[in-house]
Order: sequence, then C-alpha cells, then structure tokens
Amino acid sequence: MKRFFYQIHLWLGLVSGLLVFLISITGALYAFQEEISGLGKYHKVEVLDVPKLPPSQLQSVAERVLPGKTLHSVKYNGKGKSAEAIFYGYNPNYYYIVYLDPYSGKVLKVKDMNKDFFRFILMGHFYLWLPPQIGQPLVAGSTLIFLIVLISGIIVWLPKRFSQLKKRLTLKWGKKVKWQRVNYDLHVVGGIYASIFGCVFAISGLVWGYPWFAEAVYKFAGGDKSLTYSDAAPKNNLSSSSTIGESIDKIWLLMRTEYPNAASIEIHPPRNDSTLIAANATQADGKYWKTDYRYFDCNTLTEVSVGNLYGRFADADTADKLMRMNYEIHTGAILGLPGKIIAFFASIFIAGLPITGFVIWWRKRGKKEKRNPVLT
Repeated sequence: MKRFFYQIHLWLGLVSGLLVFLISITGALYAFQEEISGLGKYHKVEVLDVPKLPPSQLQSVAERVLPGKTLHSVKYNGKGKSAEAIFYGYNPNYYYIVYLDPYSGKVLKVKDMNKDFFRFILMGHFYLWLPPQIGQPLVAGSTLIFLIVLISGIIVWLPKRFSQLKKRLTLKWGKKVKWQRVNYDLHVVGGIYASIFGCVFAISGLVWGYPWFAEAVYKFAGGDKSLTYSDAAPKNNLSSSSTIGESIDKIWLLMRTEYPNAASIEIHPPRNDSTLIAANATQADGKYWKTDYRYFDCNTLTEVSVGNLYGRFADADTADKLMRMNYEIHTGAILGLPGKIIAFFASIFIAGLPITGFVIWWRKRGKKEKRNPVLT
C-alpha cells in the first residue's frame, strides 16, 4: 500500500512541481500586500472638522479624471485615510483606483492597478499570467494534485511503530550531517509540518478553483443560500442620473449613521436599470468576513434581500461564516498579522518542497543507473 502511495506522491509531485512552486512563491509575495500598499502618502489625509463629501460628488470628480470609464464603487476608509473611486471594465479590460481627499475632493493619485506590482503577483497566483480561461483551470488542477500529493506523502511518512514517531519528526543538523541528509529531512520531516498549512492552503484555494467543490463544502457545513453574488432587482426604473446620485448619497448617509465606527464603507451605484444599490460596511476590526452587505431599491431606498451568501453578518449561520472566512483562512489573515507571517514562511517552505523532492528523486535515479549501467 505504501509503495502505491509512494508512486502517486512521486509522479504527481514531479508533474505539478513547477506550478506548485510558482503558486506558492506568488502567494508568499502577496502575503503583506495590504500592509505594503498602504504605505503610500496618497492613502493618508489630514482629518478636518468638516463633513466628508458624498459619493455622488466624489464620483463626479473621479469621472472627470477618467472619462468614459465605468465606476464600480466609492469607498470611504477609516479616519485619516483617503477615499477611493474604483473603476472596473471588461472588453477592453481596465482597473483604476482614484484616491481622493474625502473632505475637499482633491485627486491625490490615479493608479492603474493593471500595472501594480501586487496585481501582477496576484495574476500569477490566480492564472500563472495566462489568459484566465487557460490559467484558472491549470491553477485549480495543480492545487487539486498538490492536495493529493500531500495526502499521499503523509501516508508514506506514517511510521510502522509508535516508537519511530520521534525520529520521523526530528530534523538532523550539524557539521557532520551531509547535505543530502539535510535535503532529505527538509523534504520528509519539514514536509510533514508544512503539510498542515499546505492542506489549509489547498482546500481554501479549491473553494475558488471549482464551484462544485465550494458547493460541496458549503452544503456539508449546512449552508442553504446561493454562493453566487447578485445585486439584481426585478424592477428598478431609474429616472435620471441626478436621481441615482441623490439615492447613493442617502444610502451613504444611512450607512454612516448605522456604522459610525466601520473600518470602511463602500457604495456601489447600480450598474443598470435592473440592479440595486449595493452598500457594504467592514467592521471596525477590519475582518472582511464580518462585512455587512446590504442592497437598496434606487427609487424607494427600501432595503431588499437578495438571498445569497453576501448579506448582513448578523443573518449569517455557521456555514455562511465559514465560506466568508475563506479568503482570510487562505492568507492567514484570520489570525491577524501573526497569521500572515506564518502563511508567508509556510508558503516559502512549501515552494521548496518540489525542489527538495526533485533532488531526492534525481539522486536515487543516478544511483540506479550506476548499479545498472547500459551496455553499448
């Protein structure tokens, strides 16, 4: 049985090794994206004792800077931080963020996110820098294979006797220990410790990689809502742009009143005549999985329930919370900065497993060739 799982571990590891290396390295590089990106001066503003400008005014300023682009949302960040007007578009593809002083409307920076370093890293992590229709299945497939490699490796590692457990969990170091032994222990012993984090990374990654996997996890946890985000409204007749502007301003005032200590409040204008105004507030502790997602009719401002996973946090059950946590579980942010540090080092180590494993295989292959020379 162990020989069978050894063969699975070996050959699937060799097949997926390069992709696992790239996915792990890009994951490690992205670990502190939020902290590093937030260092720019344009993220900070002087706090004034005057009201912040409503989203319709910030939208107007931002659209003058980026004419012809479609506004996705206006985001108000915490005290002393700039506001963001976020623009998304497809065919042609674009992604811009206009950073604004929320008190004066002054443009602090226009950032093309498609040229951002961390955006580049994220595209590698998600798509291996290939077109999404090619890269996404490759990443998802590699992640699934990686999970199988981890499980088969654990089975191969399991000692026959309990007395051998300590030896299997101890790295050998010292001047007298050859590099080959260090490499072997890093792969076998270090791999066991890393497999704990690797399984978490792989399973949370597969939630994004395969809709069927996400549905299975959600249903198994007892969930009964839709996992597909939707802001669709059966009837939502928009009379004019001024009406839209007035509506999103009123919703923003409502959100400010109900979430005075929010880490951020984001307002999404309706994309067309059949969508709602979407608004979300991230709790003061900055945990995205606790975000309140709310939806309003543009004309009546009546709150509407859309029946998917992304609603009020108070209405979320255990399964909903589990799925909402997926991003922060995957990045380690669920444990705050210490969790991100752990995820960073774990990702670096996992990226090295295909390398140490290849070295072990190559050396064994070389020994076999010496024992069985080819006669010419």
